[in-house]
Amino acid sequence: MSFTNCVLSGVQPTGALHLGNYLGAIKNFVALQSDYEQSLYCVVDQHAITVSQNPEELRKNVRSVAAAYLAAGIDPKQSAIFNQSAVSAHTQLAWVLNCVARLGWLNRMTQFKEKAGKNKENASIGLYTYPILMAADILCYKATHVPVGADQKQHLELARDIATRFNLEHAGYDFFPLPEPLIGETAMRIMSLRDGTKKMSKSDPSDYARIHLTDSDEDIIKKFKKAKTDGGEMPATIEELEERPEIKNLLTLHAAMTNGTLAKSLTEFKSQNFSTLKSTLADITIEVVRPFRIEMTKVLEDTDYIDTILQEGAMKARAIASPIVKDVYDIMGFLAFK
Repeated sequence: MSFTNCVLSGVQPTGALHLGNYLGAIKNFVALQSDYEQSLYCVVDQHAITVSQNPEELRKNVRSVAAAYLAAGIDPKQSAIFNQSAVSAHTQLAWVLNCVARLGWLNRMTQFKEKAGKNKENASIGLYTYPILMAADILCYKATHVPVGADQKQHLELARDIATRFNLEHAGYDFFPLPEPLIGETAMRIMSLRDGTKKMSKSDPSDYARIHLTDSDEDIIKKFKKAKTDGGEMPATIEELEERPEIKNLLTLHAAMTNGTLAKSLTEFKSQNFSTLKSTLADITIEVVRPFRIEMTKVLEDTDYIDTILQEGAMKARAIASPIVKDVYDIMGFLAFK
């Protein structure tokens, strides 16, 4: 069965967006919207409530992510920009997929173990079943391609397993496509500036661990100056970088922002000291962040415009998802009345 080429991805509205969000996701969304027949970019507000949220902050953050999409260059005439909770198909399909997926599959999800830590008995059921809702996000549009970071690849594999089981045991044919991951070569995982073994995160207690997309030029310079390095010399080979996570992260950032490769960045700086690398990174980051910050600030001044974009995007998304969920309900044997 042939499927419409459709790309879908989303960003959680939890805290201020950072450079890792931009390089690992949002930057790529802009290029992808021209390569597919359908492109949908979601603000996944329902995923955000797997941990407690302040309602007013959540609404503010949803608009902030939408503004970031617009500031980055996503065209609302070309792509659907919407918040997940505005399209009921996501949760409607999620329940069906909960009944298709198996407990053993979820037990293998490493991200729940990382996020719940030692307090997994106190974690919400939503945090545990998060990957099922993510599968529904993808499959309710029959999305064929999903830009994801390396940490989300396991969840996409689960979506493929669920689609396969539904196709075989319920539909009897290839009703759902098996979505393909789109993982950037360079910026697939941007790490903390304070700990190269941890992902750059909105929830990190140290503000110096990340570069916010709204940081001033001065803040960017300061954060790179304080970025953690080690006491050794600049590595000479890629192999050496595996034992030097902080240095690898800084060089990965350079490669991502210059559209180069890790090997090329290493060659450029292998005879330099760390302060030169940090200074260069600060200059390049300012060139990337400053115009983005200015445009995002401008967009955020008009919340009515943002809300209109989200509402129109939700209408486009519903028009795609509703018939698909209706077909799923019919396959499952649910009665439908007009």
